[in-house]
Amino acid sequence: MRFDNVAIPRGLIWSSPFARWQGSLAGVNSLDLAVDVTTRALREADAPTDQLRGIVLGFTTPQKSAFYGGPTVAARIGAPTITGPVVSQACATSVAALHLAALQAQIDPSGGWLVCTTDRISNSPLMVYPSADFGGVPDTERWFADNINCDPWAGASMLTAAENVVRAGGFSRAHLDEVVLMRHQQYQESHASESSAPLTPVAYGSGKRRGELAEDEGVLGVTAEALAKLKPVLSDGVVTSGMQTYPADGAAGMVVAGCDSAFSREGAARLLATGFARVEKAHMPQAPVPAARQALADAGLSIGDVHVVTTHTPFAVNDLWLAAETGFPLHKMNPYGCSLVWGHPQGPTGARAIHELVHALRARGGGIGLFTGCAAGDTAGAAVVRVD
Repeated sequence: MRFDNVAIPRGLIWSSPFARWQGSLAGVNSLDLAVDVTTRALREADAPTDQLRGIVLGFTTPQKSAFYGGPTVAARIGAPTITGPVVSQACATSVAALHLAALQAQIDPSGGWLVCTTDRISNSPLMVYPSADFGGVPDTERWFADNINCDPWAGASMLTAAENVVRAGGFSRAHLDEVVLMRHQQYQESHASESSAPLTPVAYGSGKRRGELAEDEGVLGVTAEALAKLKPVLSDGVVTSGMQTYPADGAAGMVVAGCDSAFSREGAARLLATGFARVEKAHMPQAPVPAARQALADAGLSIGDVHVVTTHTPFAVNDLWLAAETGFPLHKMNPYGCSLVWGHPQGPTGARAIHELVHALRARGGGIGLFTGCAAGDTAGAAVVRVD
């Protein structure tokens, strides 16, 4: 969908560091995490929270008290008069939340809409579904693991989908390992030079165990030699554990507003369009391509107009397929790394990648940026932004 009067004001997009699975944030309710990170980010940006019109809360993993969702988070960050829905679209949750907030900003451009995305994959719940039969045994579901391991529509795991696309693209193991090394090198180099997008610290624990996470936790020191030693996860495949992302915990968000709203600031990132797509069963890594093409078409642009691309990359094959299908150079994608490196909390993963996209565009003096990333159900979401 095309947007003509919607922007992400300068300084009003953010992300926490991401913590490894069962790491520092494993005991933090993801709503508490969202409140902490969002409060810090809005305060640092000196944002006029009294001008917020609503909130869109995005998460994929249920937490205690999540029933109250957006209104609770809004009140706790100091905006007790606003409300809004919860959005959950697996790994496309960030783009779905941005899309919904942008629709509202397009209709009422005078105020701003807060997008909060958050997830704690650590200690995800075991769901118990009561049986309707007298004396029946209740059905159970491991919320995260069971759904990662089998798409009920496709009848296959996400790993199988990755292998299907590897075969469809004719990619070798060497191609996949090269992408992994490139993304880790981009991450390490940008952080060493302090050119990467800034992260908003988050508090965890209490008392003597209280701490603050200021950097990503879980990033591995990857080498070609170490990758070469890994065995494929499936006996008939090529995808190893090094070629896929890992579960993580974190929060990210932004304010979406009319271009002339109370949030207007010089150097805003204009949201030009969003796009969503779905591909054939068990081919999830292909979906970012049609989603990107839809968003670019709605913005009146082509891939040749794009200066920077960031992606959600659950598997290295995602970026290979995107480059092969669009012609966009691999080395110009993900200048600060990607979810292959810093992990995947699901809900906020896309918002962090969009944060990095905006930062990269500003670093180069402006331009057109594209984010695209796949999601469960062989789907994907994409967004096109412009920084002048």
